This record gives sequence, C-alpha cells and structure tokens, in this order.
Amino acid sequence: MELEFDVKVNAGVLYDYLLHHTYTSLSGMLGTIVGVFLIIAFVSQKYPIYLIAGIVLIAYLPCTLFVRANKQIVNNPAFKEALHYKLTDDGISVSQGENEETQSWESCYKAVSTSRSIILYTSRSTASIFPKKDLGEKKDAVIKMISTHMTPKKVKIR
Repeated sequence: MELEFDVKVNAGVLYDYLLHHTYTSLSGMLGTIVGVFLIIAFVSQKYPIYLIAGIVLIAYLPCTLFVRANKQIVNNPAFKEALHYKLTDDGISVSQGENEETQSWESCYKAVSTSRSIILYTSRSTASIFPKKDLGEKKDAVIKMISTHMTPKKVKIR
C-alpha cells in the first residue's frame, strides 16, 4: 500500500505540536504543578510573591512556546513550502524540492494525535507533523497505515 499527501506546517500547527511535546514531558508537567502549588500557597499564606511566581510559572511555557513557533516558521526554510510525504510498507519518505529523506517504520519512536494533528515522532525530539486539515479524507488511511506498521504500544492516536 502507498499513500501520498502534502502538508504545510504553519505557526498554529507548530504551536500545537510544541504544547503537546512540552506538556507530556516531565519538565512541562513539573513546571505546571509547581505553579499550582505556589498559587495554593498564596491562598493559605497570603504572600503575593507566591501568586506572582505561580502565575509566571504557569504562563511562561505557553507564551515562550508561542513565540518559538512563530520564530521557527519565519526563520526555518523547511516551513516555507509544503512537505510531500509518501507512506509505504517500507517506511516514510518526506521530500521538499530536491531533498528527500526516508525512514523505516521500525525506527519510528511513537505516534500520537492532538486535536489539530497526527504527530509521528522519528526520534525522542523530532517529529513529522501531519495537520488534520491537510490530510482531509486521507486522515483515516494515514492512521491505519501508522497503526499497521508500528507496534500498538507506540501508537496513541485517538
């Protein structure tokens, strides 16, 4: 089986990916938990510094991720044009212009979904982002292809 499609990653899609990636990591969750505890400490102790620190901790990550997503879209040439993906039984190929890279299914780290995208991690920190709006009618076929070629414990697509 072979499946081909083009995707264009914009700032909103990249921000969605960065939020998911950060808040499913230990550091993202710890920052939020500490922020919540500081706000609870403010409620019981009435020290304004606790409230300020809690709000800063909770608001810092989403704000910096938003800025980072917008900077990456502007500064990274890979986001200027659409990426062409080809999913086959052998693996995933991505091309843009003259450049093409291929990766086997076995070397893929995991696959997840957000409300906006299907994310195929090619390593712990790099991923291919498939915006659902770009996939259109092919979305179910892409999910089936990923689920068929990756072990179930690596696939967390809702």
